[in-house]
Amino acid sequence: MKPDPTLLVDNRRLLGRLLVVALLMFGFGYALVPLYRAICDALGVNVLSLSEQNKRSAAAGGNANTQVDRTRTVTIEFDANSRGPWDFKPALRSLQVHPGEMTTVMYEFRNVQNRTMAAQAIPSYAPMQAGAHFNKIECFCFNEYTLAPGESRSWPVVFVVDPKLPRDVSTITLSYTFFEVGGKVPAAPGSTRGGGA
Repeated sequence: MKPDPTLLVDNRRLLGRLLVVALLMFGFGYALVPLYRAICDALGVNVLSLSEQNKRSAAAGGNANTQVDRTRTVTIEFDANSRGPWDFKPALRSLQVHPGEMTTVMYEFRNVQNRTMAAQAIPSYAPMQAGAHFNKIECFCFNEYTLAPGESRSWPVVFVVDPKLPRDVSTITLSYTFFEVGGKVPAAPGSTRGGGA
């Protein structure tokens, strides 16, 4: 059976159009970087230039972050509560930071049970108004974790205290309550669970 000559011509035309579209898409993608820079410069946003300036400043020994308020310090206290038989604690009990400064603190966890468990942490802040100014960039509280019997882990909390924190707030307490997900709530200390001896 002989191929239809009009079908071959149509297929070649379609292939040519698809190649042109692919080349145009590649060209558009390639042109986005200079286009983005031009738009940022025109609007005064200039994120790319600021990033390059910060790199040059850091390389020259300068401080790359100009949003840090070095005129004051805030004491951050770290607390850990757990609802269950496991070890959960911060590596540091407190530290002083400048508002706007990125800081990392580690929390340590150990499953002392003889079974696998799924758990998650919920943060809280004191004073209450500090929560709106305590920005967590990375936190183990964002996820649920499954831990094998006896497994130990260290998790980071990376945070920045907003420089807009009211000046009368000099101490923030970050407290985590770590609880088992889908498990039984443990009995209060000193109580017994139902059933006899």
